[in-house]
Amino acid sequence: MIDYVKGDATAPPGEGNRIIAHVCNDIGGWGRGFVVALSRRWPEPEQRYREWHRDGAGFELGAVQLVQVEPAIWVANMVAQRGLKATADGPPIRYAAVERCMSGVAEHARQRSASVHMPRIGCGLAGGRWEEIEPILQRTLVAAGIHVTVHDL
Repeated sequence: MIDYVKGDATAPPGEGNRIIAHVCNDIGGWGRGFVVALSRRWPEPEQRYREWHRDGAGFELGAVQLVQVEPAIWVANMVAQRGLKATADGPPIRYAAVERCMSGVAEHARQRSASVHMPRIGCGLAGGRWEEIEPILQRTLVAAGIHVTVHDL
């Protein structure tokens, strides 16, 4: 089951371990959309993402980087967006990469007995459609018994 709530995804409510998932691009750009709110709250996710891109090791579509920002909160930097703009191939979001990322997040969540929180990932600057994203969450997180909360402002 996916819970939909009004609120800030950078302040996930509840007790226990929580993972905040969001989509990043594959060119190292950080500075618009949800990442601005993340950077205002914690500098580490941006710093680690930029280092990961610069170093290149494992930085590719479908990869996930988990960054601990508080004792019980992690941010999942998920590379699931090709570039920044739509092309003849469609919008920047890559649904197959989202699915691979969410499978990785599911594994991290299982290891930590964590819930997963997010905005409507991939549907802002990445140009995706929630009708495509939600079934991915069902297949990867919900099917694994992980509690998912989607935060709408």
